[in-house]
Amino acid sequence: MPNDAPTPLQKAAKFEARDLTRTYGHGKRLTTAVDRVSFTIRDREIVSLVGQSGCGKTVLAKMLLRLETPSSGVLDFDGRPIGEVKDAREHWRKVQAVFQDPFAAFNQFFTIRAQLKSSFRLFKEKPSEAEMNDRVDQALLAVNIKPKEIEGKYPFELSGGQMQRMLLARIFILKPQVLIADEPTSMVDACSRAGILDYLMKLKEELQMTIVFVTHDIGLAYYVSDSIFIMHKGEIVEQGPPDQVIQSPTSEVTKQLLEDIPQVNREWIRRGEPGPAPLKQTA
Repeated sequence: MPNDAPTPLQKAAKFEARDLTRTYGHGKRLTTAVDRVSFTIRDREIVSLVGQSGCGKTVLAKMLLRLETPSSGVLDFDGRPIGEVKDAREHWRKVQAVFQDPFAAFNQFFTIRAQLKSSFRLFKEKPSEAEMNDRVDQALLAVNIKPKEIEGKYPFELSGGQMQRMLLARIFILKPQVLIADEPTSMVDACSRAGILDYLMKLKEELQMTIVFVTHDIGLAYYVSDSIFIMHKGEIVEQGPPDQVIQSPTSEVTKQLLEDIPQVNREWIRRGEPGPAPLKQTA
């Protein structure tokens, strides 16, 4: 679990929310996706939004990305209202995402290289063609892909694990301050999953970024996070450091998430619990 100095209390707030709400529809058809949540996400923290499908975690993540607009409440980024800057591209230069389905994030009719180079459109000053190609190559190498392996290839010619690494290569190009990772390992096998997590940690260390994980996997959240937010029916029902949330849960939702872990994977829950005294050696 990350434990970088300075401590979280010394870090500046990246996101702050107070009574943040997102609703859809009107009258009898009103649906509340995010219901009056309040939280702080600090600079260079790893925070996990944990909950079952439909709990509101993805809608909350989209509000952090400015892909959804709050219905009410306050959401600040770097001390300013998130919608204060009219041009959303200003926000997207600082806050980026990797999504659950990497194929949906790429156009199937354009080559991988062309789409990675299109990332530079977010920059205020576009680099030269040679510099763009060089930075794309460096980003590919950062996620262990040789540039020639994707030369002339389209998204449908790559595996799910390779495509997820293409999303991460895009993050290496853009170098945002915040990364929203929405279930980034759910569509890949166990080997690819471990690799993707390693690359995410590499991103955090090299770019000193804040990462917000969106996941249903409370075990993953426990091991990678500085803070965990448990969501249920649009509310944050519990939040705090991983050891506090997992070892001493107060919400029935958290307890149920822990109960749902398969028996074979429960050993990690015991981390930090006092064990039996060691047997004394006899002569």
